[in-house]
This record gives sequence, structure tokens and C-alpha cells, in this order.
Amino acid sequence: MFGEFEDVVERQVAISEAALTADKVMPLGEAVERFVRPGMRLHLGHSFARPCAAYRELARRFWGTDPGFTMSALGFTGDMSSMFCAGILTRAIATFFGDSYPMPGPNPVFQQAYRDGTVRMENWTILSFSLRLLAGALAFEWIPAPSVMGTSMQEENAEDYVVMDTPDGGRLGMVRALRPDISFLHGWAADPAGNVVCSPPYAETASSARASKEGVIVTVERVVDHEFIKRYSHLVKVPSYLVRAVCPTQFGSHPASMSNYGLEREFTGYEVDREFCMDLRSKSKDPETLQGWMDEWIRGCPDHDAYVAKLGHERLWFLQGKSAQESWRAELADAVPGMNPGPGYNPVEMMVSVGARVIKRKALDSGYRTILAGVGASNLAAWLACYDLREQGHDADLMAEVGFYGYSPQPADPYIFNMRNLPHCRMLTDINDVLGSLVGAESNLCIGALGAGQVDRLGNINSTCIPELDLFLVGSGGAADVAAGAREVVILIDHLPFRLVEKVPYVTCPGSRITAVVTTRGVLEKRGEELVLTGYFPNEGGRQAALEAIRENCGWDLTVADDLAELEPPTLDELRSARVFDPHSFFLGKD
Repeated sequence: MFGEFEDVVERQVAISEAALTADKVMPLGEAVERFVRPGMRLHLGHSFARPCAAYRELARRFWGTDPGFTMSALGFTGDMSSMFCAGILTRAIATFFGDSYPMPGPNPVFQQAYRDGTVRMENWTILSFSLRLLAGALAFEWIPAPSVMGTSMQEENAEDYVVMDTPDGGRLGMVRALRPDISFLHGWAADPAGNVVCSPPYAETASSARASKEGVIVTVERVVDHEFIKRYSHLVKVPSYLVRAVCPTQFGSHPASMSNYGLEREFTGYEVDREFCMDLRSKSKDPETLQGWMDEWIRGCPDHDAYVAKLGHERLWFLQGKSAQESWRAELADAVPGMNPGPGYNPVEMMVSVGARVIKRKALDSGYRTILAGVGASNLAAWLACYDLREQGHDADLMAEVGFYGYSPQPADPYIFNMRNLPHCRMLTDINDVLGSLVGAESNLCIGALGAGQVDRLGNINSTCIPELDLFLVGSGGAADVAAGAREVVILIDHLPFRLVEKVPYVTCPGSRITAVVTTRGVLEKRGEELVLTGYFPNEGGRQAALEAIRENCGWDLTVADDLAELEPPTLDELRSARVFDPHSFFLGKD
């Protein structure tokens, strides 16, 4: 057919169809032994899937040897406390340190490390953290990250964050690139050469693989052939030349979830192991009990295969079944007998209902089209508001920082990154897209809904630490990015003197765009620069008793608006809608 070019053409075709000959497949333990050295800067990547097997292996292998690692991760969650218990870190760089599932909160291990100073805990926002990796991947030494400006993180991280004058007379915050020595990533599949298939959303993306000086160690659910990689090339996020080792590690993201979105024909996903996480959370409260857990699940398992065998087939099959899109129906049906159908309600449920009304009103008044919700009661309020807005014909899209856009939250699990919500997204993307553009760009039409550890009279938020009490909370996460970018932000918080303070001791988020704070007793709104009381919840003792309780439980002399109003109790529909999302009352609390 091709005449004198026949041999050349056939040879080129054969070469193009052949697989790469490199074979980097090896056990995870061998990869760690070969490529990880004491004193290294290691990164635990987050491309929605998390390399949980990798950090367990690091804790197991280096336990008690004081290797002096600097470790970076988007967040250090409760199941990652093994690395602190193992004593392998001298410095931890993250946006969050605490328990995250099924509800966020401080973790005793991280609190103890903060008090003792055994690990230097470096705090960033989610967007600035992701941008640091992106800068490293692009070979930039500095990259703009304005959401850190005005926070206490700006002062804490002065070596890696500067505010400079721009040519047009403005001010711009710049963050230094983050370049680990080695990164760990978990993906669905890779060929032996190391081309890695991931599944969206992509969180921080695979920037860390490109930023790492010595490449990346990948753990995967399955090693596949060259034809598989070509078939799913649109999901390949790490090219082979960056990869040092490919480690087959089935269920390598446990106890976190693993989405199979886009790969449904090839893989079965698995959900977060709620019981496992809650068991560890409970045991973390007592050092001796926690040590027993570590001896059993980390030091007592010589490798990942032993860990998986200990989990057992029934547990793993259950988690796979729970990842099915319609599995919420069975979970909700099981929970219904223990759910309160109303009309009685508790203060948190009142707060969520009122918070939803405030968000809805602001969206309609100002034409907001997107809602970025944080974890906790704030996301329940945002969910209720979004459904009400859509029902009224106002097109509103929910967003979550790791890359969810336009999702419709499904019943039975209030966790914001619930896998069942993925198939209901209008777009799946990453942190830089959501927080950097859809929230942060001048074109945004976003209202934020956030929780907080503390709020002061100017609306400044603290969710990081209270130095005078030697108390660490959890960190910024994406809160500072939302507070810096969204058009305005609504806060939901318990009405307690500990939480409503004259001045926050640590500014996680400046309060300039915080326009309303909904508490478990009323609504505070910005009138000028200060929050004032504009609405109160019904009280058996009447208006005066309600006001006395509100003022007594506020850390400053709260101003009462002239147009103060008593707020309507939750409707039956509001209560039932919230409880359907949180049937186990993780966020709503008990009556």
C-alpha cells in the first residue's frame, strides 16, 4: 500500500502500539525502603483519593527512629495521627489538623503536639497550599495568593509569604513555592511504567508530582496494561517519567473513600469507613487506649496486605456496596425509625433553618448563583437554601472546595464530600478552579456559608488556635479563601461566650465580608463595621428573657437593632428536610 515506505510505516505502527518496557512495580514497603531517607520533605498528595496506605507504611517503618521528616498534606485528619504517634515528624505543613469525618473537630493527638511543640505545625489556607504546589510544578519561586493577606497566617509564615507593592499602586500577597523531595499519590490504576489514572474531582491535582525533586511513589488499586492507559488517557494525571515506583495497594485509600467516577465499568468504588473513623476518634481521647489501637492497626500489621486482611472481606464489601449511587435509600430507611418527625426541634435545628433563610434571602436580593458551603451545620443550611432556591426557579449551584460544582446533595449522609453526590455534579474540577476562580475571581456570584471556632464583634473568624489557652482547634481549611473571595459570607456558630468574643486571638479569616452570623439564639448582622443583634429565637420567657440570655452568652456588649424581630420557628418541612440529610444527627445534635 505504501510502496517503498512500507517498512518504515509498519515499524512506526508497531512502535506506537507497543507498551513501554520500564517496569517500576514493587511492594510499597520496598519503595519506601529504597527511596525514602531520614530528613526528607515528603508530601501526601490529595487527588480526592488519599494515599492512606503510604502514610501507614511510613509510620510503621520509621516508628521511634526520629527520622525528622517534614511532611506536607492538604489536611492532617484523625486517621493520620499515627505519624504523630510514631514520632516521625518535626514539621507538618497543612491547612487542617483535626478530625474531619463524620463531623469536624479538634483531635487530641494534634492538640498535644501543639502544646508540647514536638511538631511544628504550619498553617495555610487550602488555596494558598494548592498554589504553592502549582508554583513548584511551574518552576515559579513565588505565586500570588491574596487570601492569606490580613490573617495571622501572614505573620506566622513571614518566611514564605510576602506582601508587595504592584506597579499600579496596589498590594499583592505572594507565597513561596512548595517543592517536596518525594510525593505519594494514590490512583485507581497505573501501567508498569507509571502512567497513573485518577478519578475526579482532583482537589490539589497532581501538581505535587511535578513539583517533587525526586519524583513520586504511587499506590494504585490495580496495575493495568498499555491499552487500558490509552483508553483512559483523559484520566491520566501523572506521566511515567515522574514516577519512581508503582505499588499495587488494593483499598489503599481506606479508611477514606475512593470514587470510581468515570471508571464505573472498570472499578468498584468504596465509601468512607464511618465506624472505623469513629472508633479511632473515640480511642484518641485516652493515650493508653490510643496506643493500644496503634499497636493493633499500625505496628501490629507488618504491611498493607495484613491490614486489609484484618479489615476482612465483609467490611470491605459493605463499603463497596455503600458507594453505590442509590445506597442512600437503604441507609435512610434503616435510620427512619429513630428519627424525630417533628414538630419539636433543638437550637441547632433552629439555627440551620434560620441560616438557610438568611442565605436564601441574600441570594435572591443580590442575584448570587453559587454557594460555597463549609463542613458542619453551615453546609446543611446551604443545602436547604439551595433546594429552596431551585424550587423557586432561582438557578443556584452548590460548590465544595476540592472540585465539586453544581452538586445536588443526596440524603442519609451530611458529609460534604459524600461520594454519592459526585454523579449529581454539573462539573468536576479542582481546588484552583473552585477557590481560585469560581469563588475568587471578580466575575464570581458566590455567597459563602461557613462554621467557625470563634467570631468577634467585627466578624473576624478564628478556627485555628487560642494561644492563651494553649489550645489548637483545626485550622483554616478553605474558610479564609472563601472569606476573601465570596461576595459575602454567612457564619453559623453556637451562641456561647467562648465562641462570641470581643476580639479573636488569631485571625483565620478577616471579617470584612462576613455580613451575618446565625447562632443558636439569634441572628447578628453587620450594621456598619460591627455585628448587631437583628433577630432572636423564640423563648418561653418572652422577648426580655431571650435578650438577656443572648447578651449574657456574648463576649462583648452586644448592640440591639431598632428593628429587632422575633424569628419564626422551623417549619415541619425545614426540619424534615434537614433531618433527611443528617439522619444520624452528627451535625444537628439530639433533642
